[in-house]
Amino acid sequence: MTSMSEFIRSVFDHPPRQGSWSEAEYLRVTDYTSRRVEFTDGYLEPLPWVTDWHQSITQFFLLALNMALIPLGGTVHFSGIRLRIRPGKFREPDLLLVKSATDPRRRNRFWKGADLTLEVVSKDKPERDLIDKVHDYAEGNVPEYWIVNPFNETITVLRLENGSYVEHGVFRRGDRAASVILSGFGVDVAEVFDLECPPDDEEGE
Repeated sequence: MTSMSEFIRSVFDHPPRQGSWSEAEYLRVTDYTSRRVEFTDGYLEPLPWVTDWHQSITQFFLLALNMALIPLGGTVHFSGIRLRIRPGKFREPDLLLVKSATDPRRRNRFWKGADLTLEVVSKDKPERDLIDKVHDYAEGNVPEYWIVNPFNETITVLRLENGSYVEHGVFRRGDRAASVILSGFGVDVAEVFDLECPPDDEEGE
């Protein structure tokens, strides 16, 4: 008999019935896995496993944003919280936050909105974070989107204006990347990209 974990693993290795998944099925299946999976109008998109460096960068921002949100009574969470962009469309940001922990969009099973999302660009498909999610988070009316790109060492901060994102700034070493919606919040770009990156093992080691 196939266990639930084996079934889930097989689903995400080779997603069946692409185009015909319901939102309820997506939520039910992803309730039983730590694998990150996004969803658009019947299609599942399993995301790659994150690297150590990716997690180190995400953790850096999690701790920094948490400190900034404490006085506001807000909350920030890391990947695993599903964000509903609209009915039939879900994303799993690396980080997402609301400035008030009592924001009604914050739900236990998934959030119905956020004040800020952050993605660390993944090597497997950079355009996912650099292009696709610019449209996705704008569609979800997220006021601010941070794109942290380890490959060219930039942090791009976008702000929502009339339904589309415009550049607040592209920050590099020597700069302090600053938020629009969180007054006074910023990070030293060099500190982010100076985080230790462990060496890659050869495949199979």
